[in-house]
Amino acid sequence: MSIMEEIQTQRAVEPAVVISEARRPVPCAVVIFGASGDLARRKLVPAVYNLTRNGVLPEDFCVIGSSRSLKSDDDLRRIMREAITGFSRVPLDEDVWQRLAARVGHVTGDPKEPETYAELCRKLSEADSRYGTGGNYLFYIATPPTTFLPILRQLREAGLLRIGSEKARESWPRLLIEKPFGHSLSSARELNCFLAETLRESQIYRIDHYLGKETVQNIMVFRFGNSIFEPLWNRKYIDYVEITAAEDIGVGRRGSFYDETGVLRDVVQNHMLQMLALCAMEPPVSYEANGIRDEKIKVFRELRPIRGEQARRDVVLGQYRGYREEDNVPPDSRTPTYAAVKMMIDNWRWQGVPFYLRAGKKLAARMTEISISFQQIPFCLFGTKEVCRAIEKNVLTIRIQPEEGISLRFATKAPGEGLSVGTVTMDFKYAGAFDRPQPQAYEHLLLGCMRGDQTLFARRDGVELEWEFMMPIVEAWESDPSAPIITYEQGSPGPREADELLARSGHAWREIR
Repeated sequence: MSIMEEIQTQRAVEPAVVISEARRPVPCAVVIFGASGDLARRKLVPAVYNLTRNGVLPEDFCVIGSSRSLKSDDDLRRIMREAITGFSRVPLDEDVWQRLAARVGHVTGDPKEPETYAELCRKLSEADSRYGTGGNYLFYIATPPTTFLPILRQLREAGLLRIGSEKARESWPRLLIEKPFGHSLSSARELNCFLAETLRESQIYRIDHYLGKETVQNIMVFRFGNSIFEPLWNRKYIDYVEITAAEDIGVGRRGSFYDETGVLRDVVQNHMLQMLALCAMEPPVSYEANGIRDEKIKVFRELRPIRGEQARRDVVLGQYRGYREEDNVPPDSRTPTYAAVKMMIDNWRWQGVPFYLRAGKKLAARMTEISISFQQIPFCLFGTKEVCRAIEKNVLTIRIQPEEGISLRFATKAPGEGLSVGTVTMDFKYAGAFDRPQPQAYEHLLLGCMRGDQTLFARRDGVELEWEFMMPIVEAWESDPSAPIITYEQGSPGPREADELLARSGHAWREIR
C-alpha cells in the first residue's frame, strides 16, 4: 500500500475530546403540522424514529401529527411506518417501532380553522396526563410557506403559543419553522414581527437544514481547532473560494412550490449564505449559539451589495431544458433553476477575495462542497515559467455531500530520475474514519430544539440581513422581462456563461462529478 493510500484509509484512532455533553431533552410533545407531507415522510419521521432507536429521547415523549388528509391515529401510524421503511438510514426494528407507535396521535382538520386547534388542545392535555409531557410543546411547521402565518395565528388564539418563562423548570412552547422564511425581505419582516409579539427569540427555531449536517458543523472545528489552517485563512494566502450545491434531480412533484420560489430563494438565500458565513466568519468568543451567530451576522453586513448593472455582471441565472414541461410549471415560466454569483466581502480578512456560489438542478451530479483555492507559488524554482504554471494550486475541499470528508491537493516530486513535479490529494472520509454512524441533519435539529440549543438555527437579524442582500439580485431579474433566460442542458455543469463569470478573473469552477 502506498503512502497516499495509507493516508486515505487511515482510521481515527485517537479518542474524541468531549467539548459538551449531550443532554437528554426534557419530556415534551412534538406537534407536526403537515404530517402527511413529503418533508414529514422523508425527513422528520425517520429522524424521530432514529432518535428513538438511539435512546436519546426522553421516556415521556409523544408525537401528534396534524393534517387534512389523514383521518385517524392509525392512518398516521401507517404513514409513519412506510416512511421509516422507505427513508430511514437504518432498517426498521419492530420493537423500537412499537414503542414509538404507542406514543403517536393525530388531529384531522384544516390548519386555518379554530376547530382544529380545539381538538389539538384536547390531544395535548391528554398527552400531559398520559405521557407526562408537562406542558412542553414543540410545534413543527412543515407546511407550505403560505400557511405559516394562519397556523401561527390560530396557535396563538388557542393559547398554545405564549411567551415562555426563562426559568429552566417551567413549561414551554417552542416553534420550529421551515424555510423559506418569507418570500422577500418585507414578508420575512412581517413574519418576524408577528413572532416577536408572540414568543421570545429563545423560543423560535428557524430551520436551515444544512446547518444540521455533520460536515457543515465541522467547518468551525476544522478552522478553529487546527492551528495549521487558521493563519492561512485570509486574503494573503487564499486566491478564491467556491461553494457548490449541485443536484442531479429536477423539481419532481414540487413544481408549483418551486416555480414560486426558484433557486435564489430556495437555496442561495439560506443554505449557501450560511455556508459562506461559516467559512468567512471571525472566531467567535465562545461555542455558544449567540457567539457563533453574532460572527455570522457580521459577515452578512460586510457582503458587498449587488445591484442593478452589477447584478448582470456578477450573477448568472439559468433554467434547465424541459423545466417548463414539468408538472405544475407554467409553459412561459422564467423561474431560474440555476444560479452562479460572484460575491465580495469588504473587510480586513477577505478584501479582494471572490467567493463564487453556484447552485442548480438537473446538473451533472449531486455534489455539495466548499473549495478553498490558495495563491499560486510566488517564485519559480523548477525551471521555466511554463513548467511552474503547470503546477496546480493547493486546494482544500470540504465535501458536504456525498462522500462527506475533506481533501487537500498539493504538489510533490514524482518518483524517478530528474525533477518531475506532480499533484496528489490527501483525502479524509467520515465514513472510513469513525466507527459510528452519522446522524442525519434533522436528527440534530430536532434534538437541538428539544434541548433549547439554538446554535444550529438562524436568528431574526441574520435572516433579514440575508434577505437584504438577496432582494436586489431577485428584483433585478424579476423586474426586467427582457433579461435573457439561459437554457442549459440536463446533466451538464450548467450554463456556459457561468464559466465565463470566473474566467474574467482567471479562475475556473471545479468539475461537478
